[in-house]
Amino acid sequence: MCSWPLLLLWALLPGATAGGSGWTLPHRTLLDSEGKYWLSWGPQDGRLAFRLEVRTAGYVGFGFSPTGAMASADIVVGGVADGRPYLQDYFTNANRELKKDTQQDYHLEYAMENSTHTVIEFTRELHTCDINDRTITESTVRVIWAYHHEDVGEAGPKYHNSNRGTKSLRLLNPEKANVLSTSIPSFDLVNQDVPIPNKGTTYWCQMFKIPVFQEKHHVIKVEPVIQRGHESLVHHILLYQCSSNFNDSVLDYGHECYHPNMPDAFLTCETVIFAWAIGGEGFSYPPHVGLSLGTPLDPHYVLLEVHYDNPTYEEGLIDNSGLRLFHTTDIRKFDAGVIEAGLWVSLFHTIPPGMPDFRSEGHCTLECLEEALEAEKPSGIHVFAVLLHAHLAGRGIRLRHFRKGEEMRLLAYDDDFDFNFQEFQYLKEEQTILPGDNLITECRYNTKDRARMTWGGLSTRNEMCLSYLLYYPRINLTRCASIPDIMEQLQFIGVKEIYRPVTTWPFIIKSPKQYKNLSFMDAMNKFKWTKKDGLSFNKLVLSLPVNVRCSKTDNAEWSIQGMTALPPDIERTYKAEPLVCASPSFSLHRDFSPKVLACFMVLGSVLSSLHLGS
Repeated sequence: MCSWPLLLLWALLPGATAGGSGWTLPHRTLLDSEGKYWLSWGPQDGRLAFRLEVRTAGYVGFGFSPTGAMASADIVVGGVADGRPYLQDYFTNANRELKKDTQQDYHLEYAMENSTHTVIEFTRELHTCDINDRTITESTVRVIWAYHHEDVGEAGPKYHNSNRGTKSLRLLNPEKANVLSTSIPSFDLVNQDVPIPNKGTTYWCQMFKIPVFQEKHHVIKVEPVIQRGHESLVHHILLYQCSSNFNDSVLDYGHECYHPNMPDAFLTCETVIFAWAIGGEGFSYPPHVGLSLGTPLDPHYVLLEVHYDNPTYEEGLIDNSGLRLFHTTDIRKFDAGVIEAGLWVSLFHTIPPGMPDFRSEGHCTLECLEEALEAEKPSGIHVFAVLLHAHLAGRGIRLRHFRKGEEMRLLAYDDDFDFNFQEFQYLKEEQTILPGDNLITECRYNTKDRARMTWGGLSTRNEMCLSYLLYYPRINLTRCASIPDIMEQLQFIGVKEIYRPVTTWPFIIKSPKQYKNLSFMDAMNKFKWTKKDGLSFNKLVLSLPVNVRCSKTDNAEWSIQGMTALPPDIERTYKAEPLVCASPSFSLHRDFSPKVLACFMVLGSVLSSLHLGS
């Protein structure tokens, strides 16, 4: 009758080496900056299991929020009070008022408390069909957390004050075997004594030369190297492949990224070959695939971009963080490749101001994939991971896949995109792209807080709409993208003629009078955009002919480059599979009989006599 509480008691006895539910949860991350709140999670019997380990003897709060704030959040609060564990499902309304949920969907599996810590383990269905719960999908999830030194009383949880925070995670990213021999060699791409300015956000770029190898190597894992104490300062890291046509003088110094004085060499570094974000883990290639180094086709120079987050404007910070690449001469069967798909980064990518939901599409056309994949017939290429990329206005990205006019399963999606959390998503199953398939990178933006146009570009206030596909076997294709026609966009605002030949950039409007001698950027900013105009413009842009970009890895171009193509006739809204509701769970006092609950009362008196360490 008392076996579960007795297991709890056994786990607390001095010298016990196993505890909790016995779960092995594959993912673990620190949620606060002081090392007090740890989260572990992973799948468990068709549900998602969580373990919270928090330095408190009071209650522990955890939940999911659409924005990372308290409003409209799905929250669970638990702890151990007088030896009796509790777990309660709450939610907040738009006014951040905390209310107990009538449908209890979190199932307590284990709880313990000692003199310093509280540990709680619980499970929940991904989709509960409770309007007060957040559905857990493969998209980014904004986790919120809090704790208090007192347990929940009759009036509910007391206010947590500053013991709270938020973190973006991808809870359903599949786990991968990650065990490497200790003898596997590695090299570091690490910044050296970078001075962090006393401002909120800094992007620092540094070019590195890949070590020279006498024979071919495969990179099989990449992991972050974060300076101790800077775990919350280093927000994300991107690694780009650069042109090989340099000498080592480009290695002399780093510079702020996206700065007007940034070295020209940095502009050749366009293809992302690795991405890590705060909360992310090291990336391991599948056992049959590796990133090739040491051959003429491989990267010689790479650019490390580090995003530093310094919200308190702390002065005097010096950082030495970066990446570690593990490599081997035990060559795997396939070389990995990276394809950039989506919208070519240019000023022709336009987003009006004041739009809560504007959509852009970048096309990897069937003509480009037909030509570039011709040598791979009939097996095509196999995608095993995807990075979805936009900037600060981005709200959602989907990578759609079509074959002979029929839509396949989404390659990847993130309906709650967070610019500050970017990492490669492992695909649950590899997906094959065949010659003649086509891909569409679909991006949603919110520009309600902007009074001027948003343009495609490198700055974080500019926008991008890109997907980076990790695949094998490597082929001679690095970019498969499109640019929408700019003249028809300008005709929408009434532009009739531009000065030709084009000798200035951005080019200049000739007529009508209200735009005469303005650049096309100034003309579009002068137009008085309404929400109705924005919706009509969006419908137009999605139907415009596109210019095809189809580039080889050596900066050469496939013959299809520059051709004009029409967007395919598709369902504009992706039809997702319907969600299946799980049977509702119940709270602890409904799940356990009075006899079992009585065991917890006995356990509480036993615990009080134990001296438990941390």
